[in-house]
Amino acid sequence: MKGSAAVELAEATRAPSAGINRGISILDLILRIVALVCTLGSAIAMGTTNETLPFFTQFIRFRAEYNDLPTFTFFVAANAVVSGYLLLSLPISIFHIMRSGAQNSRILLIILDTSMLALLTAGASASAAIVYLAHNGNAKANWLSICQQFNSFCERISGSLIGSFGAVTVFILLILLSGMALSRR
Repeated sequence: MKGSAAVELAEATRAPSAGINRGISILDLILRIVALVCTLGSAIAMGTTNETLPFFTQFIRFRAEYNDLPTFTFFVAANAVVSGYLLLSLPISIFHIMRSGAQNSRILLIILDTSMLALLTAGASASAAIVYLAHNGNAKANWLSICQQFNSFCERISGSLIGSFGAVTVFILLILLSGMALSRR
């Protein structure tokens, strides 16, 4: 009789933990989808950004494209890689909903999420520096701001940065959630 009571008590204490881990796994899936939308949107917005301004005649034109600057090319590549990773990590996240006690795959996701966070932060931060120069210029280096002329270009690259930094925030939350789920075991 004492043995069955101990088993019931052990199952009763595990049940809420499994429910909380399932809730964390569902939130993990939702956040991965949000991060996927942010990174994919940022890559598409930056990758399709260009603007042409006519000069004195219709034959001479000034053109600004994202691939004129290697930093923006890196930004697009980083966001595309992270988007691909997030797409591939969705099945693992769904697996965690079904088996909330899985540990090894959570540890793998924490390691990969941290790597993707570093890549995404590097791309977004480097691009943020260029966007700052595009908006404000640098008088000491004689770099003029181009955003007064290329309004649409600057609006799109700034919006793309917002999406990417939103994904950085979501990745931080994902890493914290995975850590919480592992610590509850």
